[in-house]
Amino acid sequence: MDSGKSALGLDGNLAAALGYPITIIAIISLVMEKENRFVRFHAVQSVIMLVAWIVVLIVLVIISVVLGVIVGAAASAAGSAGGIIGLLLWLITFLVWLVLPLLFLAILIFAAVKAYGGNYFKMPIIGNMAEKFAGGPAS
Repeated sequence: MDSGKSALGLDGNLAAALGYPITIIAIISLVMEKENRFVRFHAVQSVIMLVAWIVVLIVLVIISVVLGVIVGAAASAAGSAGGIIGLLLWLITFLVWLVLPLLFLAILIFAAVKAYGGNYFKMPIIGNMAEKFAGGPAS
């Protein structure tokens, strides 16, 4: 890890950690940071993770709408049997909408703690992309 301050005037590990839950800090660090590759890497990784999360949400909305249309059609065509299938699909969709945001939050917290500890933590797939955009290894 590069020691010293970030371009924001914060310690490098603090700027890297705050970039995960507060995306605007990651974006500002991404634009301003030229020297501290540790901060730049975590800023890029945070932004890529947020973009991936937005894509996942859009896909979930589309799937939920399609399932809603299918369940509605099945319920009106099949009567009570369609209602049971619709209830099961609704329950599965509800659980997915409950679990995925909690998983995203857990990953955010984990990454922020690792960054604050000064660790060069690469997430699968996203970490390699962030490393390329940040200009090489942050170690």
